[in-house]
Order: sequence, then C-alpha cells, then structure tokens
Amino acid sequence: MPAKCSSWQRAQAALKSIWGYDDFRPPQGDIIQGLLHGTDTLVVMPTGGGKSLCFQVPALLQRGLTVVVSPLVALMENQVRELQRKQLPAELLHGECTKQHRWQVLRQIDHHRLRLLYLSPETLLSPQLWQHLCQPHVHINGVIVDEAHCLVQWGDTFRPAYRRLGLVRETLLKTQPNGEPIAIAAFTATADPSAQAIIRSVLNLQDPKIVLINPYRDNLRLKMRTVWTPRGRRSHLLNWARAHSQQSGLVYVRTRREAERLAQWLMAQGYPAAAYHGGLGASARRQIEADWLSGTMPCVVCTSAFGMGIDQPNCRWVVQFQAPTLLSEYVQEVGRAGRDGKAAIALTLISEPTGWLDPHDRHHHEFIHNQHRKSWQQARALIAQLPKQGNIQTIQRQFRHGAATLSLLHSAGQLTWRDPFHYEIHRKTSLKAPKLSRGMVQMRSFLYTRQCRWQFILRAFGFEQDADALGKGCGTCDRCRA
Repeated sequence: MPAKCSSWQRAQAALKSIWGYDDFRPPQGDIIQGLLHGTDTLVVMPTGGGKSLCFQVPALLQRGLTVVVSPLVALMENQVRELQRKQLPAELLHGECTKQHRWQVLRQIDHHRLRLLYLSPETLLSPQLWQHLCQPHVHINGVIVDEAHCLVQWGDTFRPAYRRLGLVRETLLKTQPNGEPIAIAAFTATADPSAQAIIRSVLNLQDPKIVLINPYRDNLRLKMRTVWTPRGRRSHLLNWARAHSQQSGLVYVRTRREAERLAQWLMAQGYPAAAYHGGLGASARRQIEADWLSGTMPCVVCTSAFGMGIDQPNCRWVVQFQAPTLLSEYVQEVGRAGRDGKAAIALTLISEPTGWLDPHDRHHHEFIHNQHRKSWQQARALIAQLPKQGNIQTIQRQFRHGAATLSLLHSAGQLTWRDPFHYEIHRKTSLKAPKLSRGMVQMRSFLYTRQCRWQFILRAFGFEQDADALGKGCGTCDRCRA
C-alpha cells in the first residue's frame, strides 16, 4: 500500500508542477492508477475529456519507455510538441521524418533518454525500429493505442498493420530479461460494443479495466440541413460562415481535393478560410493551426486529419459539408465544438433522400462501398497464391495487396499471427464481402431519423440507461426542437 500511495502522490505532484492542475478529473485518477500498476485498459471517453493526460502521466513516472501508437502525423506532432515545450522526454517517428531525425531518436532509445515515443502502427512494426525496441537493455513498460477506433475502421484493408498489434507485447516480453509486465491500453472517444469487442480481441487485452463515458454533451446542439443542389450546398455554407464570422469554426469534408476546392471558393467569395489535410507539409500545417488557434483564421476547411489532439476550447461551430460514412466519425468531428462547455452548434449538410438532385452524399457512399468491395475482390484473387506460412515482409514485396489480404484473412478467422511478422493460414475458404457495412446503414438511419439525435447516438454506443434518462429527448437537437 505505501508504494501505491507513493506513486499516486507523485502523479498528483506531476499534474500540478507540469500541467498546472490541482487535481485529476474523474475518471482520470482511476485510469492513471491502473496504468501505474500495469493493468490493461480500454477507455472510451468523449473528446475534450483529457485522455492524453491519462497515459502521459504514468509514462513520465515509470522507468523505461512507453510506446504510443497514433494514426495521424498531425496528431503525433501536436502532442509531442506540447510535451517538448514542457521539457519532457518525448519524441516521434513516422514515414515523413528525415534520416537524421530517425537516427537521433534511435540513439535516444538506445541510451534511455525517452519516456514517450509516438509512432504510427507501420513505423512501430518497421524492421529497423523493431530491432532497437527488442534490445534486452531497452525496457518497454507500456503500449498505448490512441484513437483506437481507427483499428476498427481502418485495420482490415487501409491500415493492415493495426491487425498485428496484438502480438507486440508477447514478442517484446521475450526480450525483457527482468520479466516486468507491459500494460496495453486503448483510448478512443467512439466505440460501440461491437468495436470494443474487436479492440479487445485484436490487442489481446488481458482482463482489462473498462472505462466507458457516454459522449452526450448538453451544450452541443446537433442539427441537419437538407440541401437540394450542389450550388445550394455551397451557398448555405457561405451564409452560415458569414453569419458566424466572429467565431472560430471548422468545415469538415471527405477528401483532400474537396478541402482545397472549397477553401479556394470561400476565399473567392471574400470569406477567409484555409484548407488543411494530411498532404500538406509540416510547416504549412503548423501555420494553419496557429492561425486558427489565435483567431487570425476563423475557419479551416479540413479532412479528419485536423482536430484530433488540437485543443481549441472555444470552437463554436462545426459544419460537415458532407455527411461522414460512420456514426463514430460523426461523433468525433462534431465533438470538436464547444469543448469549453459553452453553447456550440454542429451542422451537417445532407442531400435530399433520393440523391438525384444533389448526388454529393450518394457518390461518396458509393465510392467507399466500391473501395471496400474492391479490396475483398483483390483478396479473393490473391488468397490461392499465398503460402500457408510466411513472413509479411516477403509477402509485401511479392504481392501488391498482400498485407491487406492477410489482414482480411485474420479478421475472417482464417489466419493467426505467430508474432508481428510471421503468419499461419489455417484454411483457405472463400472470403465473402459484406453486402453493405452495418455502420453505413446505421449512419443513414441517424441522418434521417425522427427521434432525438442524442438518444439515437447514446443507444448506438450502448448507453441505453443514459438515453432513457433524457426522457423525451435532449431538447436542443433539430428533432427535439421540431
């Protein structure tokens, strides 16, 4: 018990001295104490709930290195930059880093100079870095999967490296001579019961501590607006932006090209806006973020690359120029507004139900569905050519879609990973692609529902009692006000 008290006191002291807060907010304290004692953890907590602090504090207080797996370069850069401003031993590695930066980070790992290392799943499983992490003198105390919903959304085909993360701990433990535990923790703002089960299974979480906080925000008003033509969609956005020109806001789009085109069109209409997406260089992203945070640039037209990890409490509005594909994406994006607890609005522009007059949403859904179907077709064509056992690096060199095919076989229960790099196929039966994603059907139901939108969201994410507690509804969304 004294050791537990000591570690908790150190955590509270670090919170005060480094971050300037007097005490943790519930449930931060419980999560931090669990990680300090090596407990596997799954945390579903709304945006703005302070998830990053929950794993940063334990990492700084423990001996050794905590690896943070993060999906987006922008997210990694923002968190590491803030930690380094506080003179804390944190670094990042991703595919865009220079050879010199990579070499410097590897030396810091070898000489025990880091406490937090932010990586993409692909970088974590790159041979060069993996060799350094597996050295006996490099102690790994934890692996954090941040924005863990990306494992579910992207893990099958788009980011197949996610499917191999469950073997990371088991393999690293074999290299640790002292046998100290390695905790695995997954953090996300959005995961319904099905997604939670996938995260637990893929990451091999052992008797995890589960922390579930519902996403309901009574200050955030949810609203849909039907648009009838592409021109009407743009006009409505422009009128909205001009009416809220004294407030900071975000406009979410689905592609990089749409972000560029829409920002240019808004500027041509005399409204200041900037386009932000993952294709921009680091300096360009930093400048746009700084301009938006300072209020110099009131509006950013962005893809999902913007928002995660960027703390702007007084963002008053979010407009989704096109509806997202999944309800989890919707909750992530609208959650950027009103993080200070004051009134905020989230507006989604949706096509009329037929999609004939304004095909924006229909074309996007068809594109996503076709890409998904194409991935399964490619896997079916390739499966007969794959050896029953092998190394993923060899497969990636020989077959263009080899990694995605192995990932789909794993999700279908036909493949086992012996370690993060070697697989074994149990059987080669026909892979059947789902006719239509359950998530896409759920999102369409949400867009055109007649019930309270917050109650719909709460029930979709498994918070039935919280939905019932709202009685007849939230009283603020467009359905309740109607």
